[in-house]
Amino acid sequence: MKLYSLSILYKGATRVNLLKAAYDVSSFSFFQRSSVQEFMTFTSQLLVERSQKGSRAALKEQDYLCHVCIRNDSLAGVAIADSEYPSRVCFTLLDKVLDDFFKQVDSIDWPSGNPNTIQYTGLDAQLARYQNPREADPMSKVQAELDETKVILHSTMESLLERGEKLDDLVSKSEVLGTQSKAFYKTARKQNSCCEIM
Repeated sequence: MKLYSLSILYKGATRVNLLKAAYDVSSFSFFQRSSVQEFMTFTSQLLVERSQKGSRAALKEQDYLCHVCIRNDSLAGVAIADSEYPSRVCFTLLDKVLDDFFKQVDSIDWPSGNPNTIQYTGLDAQLARYQNPREADPMSKVQAELDETKVILHSTMESLLERGEKLDDLVSKSEVLGTQSKAFYKTARKQNSCCEIM
């Protein structure tokens, strides 16, 4: 699971402004990184441009999932991740980032802002923190713990069943042994009864 890009944009009446962005393109070849970053910026702007205010969507493109969230105040967020990354975690991250951005950056700066003029530093930290969704998102952490508990429970049940089968074998052997012991006792008694002294 990998989160590649996190962008904050403003959806204006005629165009979309990129306000701030953070990228993790370390998994790409050094020579491809700038092109990949440009493509992610272009894709983010295109998604916001073609989406309605007050909407959210997840779009799949080859092995990537693009998550877009546009608030009614025209502030938008886009997260680009691989196809394994949970969509719920992406939308939680986008909501958190957009709320934080809204509190720190005045809305007057949004229509004319760009990455060089907007003073917001939380994006890189959030991108790094959410690389592992299980650590960053409490719901994912609980789900992972539940999955782990389920695996342990299944292995415990299997070992109990194996032990139960072994106990059944021992019980059946003891029943056979009990029958043989009784037969031996009767035979020994008969043998000893012929040697009684009168």
